[in-house]
Amino acid sequence: MIVAHDLGTTGDKASLHDDAGHTLATFTAEYPTRFDAHGVAEQDPEQWWQAVGTATRGLLEQTGTPSSEVRGVGLSGQMMGAVFLDGAHHVTRPAIIWADHRSAPQADRLLAEVGQDTAYRELGHRIHPTYTLAKMMWVRENEPEVWGRTRHVCLAKDFVVHRLTGVLVTDPSDASGTDAFDQVAGRWSARMLDAAGVDEGLLPEVVPSTTVVGGLTPEAAAATGLDAGTPVVLGGGDGPMAAVGAGVLTADDAAYACLGSSSWISCSSTRPLHDPELRSMTFNHVVPDHYVPTATMQAGGASLSWVIDLLGGAGAYDRLLSEAAHVAAADEGLFFLPYLLGERSPNWNADAAGTFAGLQRHHGPAHLVRAVLEGVAFNLRTCMDAFTENGVGMEAVDVIGGGAQSAVWMQVLADVWQVPVRQRTIVADANSLGAAVTAAVGLDLVDGFDVARTLSSLTDEFTPDATRRDLAAAQHEVFLGAYDRLEPWFSTRTVTR
Repeated sequence: MIVAHDLGTTGDKASLHDDAGHTLATFTAEYPTRFDAHGVAEQDPEQWWQAVGTATRGLLEQTGTPSSEVRGVGLSGQMMGAVFLDGAHHVTRPAIIWADHRSAPQADRLLAEVGQDTAYRELGHRIHPTYTLAKMMWVRENEPEVWGRTRHVCLAKDFVVHRLTGVLVTDPSDASGTDAFDQVAGRWSARMLDAAGVDEGLLPEVVPSTTVVGGLTPEAAAATGLDAGTPVVLGGGDGPMAAVGAGVLTADDAAYACLGSSSWISCSSTRPLHDPELRSMTFNHVVPDHYVPTATMQAGGASLSWVIDLLGGAGAYDRLLSEAAHVAAADEGLFFLPYLLGERSPNWNADAAGTFAGLQRHHGPAHLVRAVLEGVAFNLRTCMDAFTENGVGMEAVDVIGGGAQSAVWMQVLADVWQVPVRQRTIVADANSLGAAVTAAVGLDLVDGFDVARTLSSLTDEFTPDATRRDLAAAQHEVFLGAYDRLEPWFSTRTVTR
């Protein structure tokens, strides 16, 4: 048996797998996020650790699995954040997670020092406040006492791996989401660290994702209910892990989209994808010698969760989605710009804000939900352009993540994108499945990553309404026009005394 953990934005999903990776059961332990004005998004790493213990014990109890049957543990984690630790590896402040973008001034200075094109070619990413390096600079400049005690900075899954084993390392997939990793050379970027004034010694050693880091310490065994010495495989960042879970291993595999809290379009390739308009980014894959070109928006599933919570709470989810299937939004000139957390792809604008445009008196809750579904679809269509305009085929797209469970949303995606959209059996479990497969490879339980393609299957296909092709293209242009007209306003909308 393998226990996998997916440290997401809302909680830790633990999953139990057989030695070949098949999912047998899951158990989720949630934790809170503190969102505040000026782009603040923070979590307490100690609550991640508590969730890992709760979820592991809950999984074993739920399935009646003896700890002696667990052959290893694998990890997937949210990317692009920053966990600050002192010399004894104690947390010095709350973790700054991927959604935090208050470090815009620091990113601007990096941009002036290095240049966007130079950084993009070396990192596979543009310079932006959502990345780890600018967040480190922000803490140094705004919290000098904290910075003075900080001796290590790592990512979410690295923190948990250290708590499990006592060893602090990271892998190429997570390192490639820091804005501090030279993707071509495969090491920390001297250029970026020099520009930021950050010592490379603060960052962990980079080792392969399939590395068996060590065994569970006695303290970790007591916290999780597993046996001391149980091997822990490092794993990777949630984006590349989702690609493994979806069976997207090489360029021959179909593109996929994820409708998680953040949402993205992605594929696998043997080289980074450098979009001339810098709309996309490229992560290192957990599969050796491969990359994961990606275009990620900040608030995909998070936009739907927000509007559902606003209009009726979780208990109204099915009702509101059902009602949204029978009303029009864009067809009536109602659009939603899904920029509740600023935006990464395609606009890369930390000042962007969520906006309903075209509201009329007769619009009710169902119309608002429909507009949100369509707004995310329109934004992801723009992300898709970063691939298709650079020669990447999008003849069909497999969709995973919690939002993929909604047939209403899947049909909206098919109609807006005008390509077949396919549902897979894994839906919300791709990250943890990817972690399990990576662990199985690292523990030599399977021959290689190819096993991932056998662990899920297509369950449904949503065909686009071809009669809407021209209409979908025209409405997408209206959506883009709304952003273009509002972009100058976004940066001036806040007036203080």
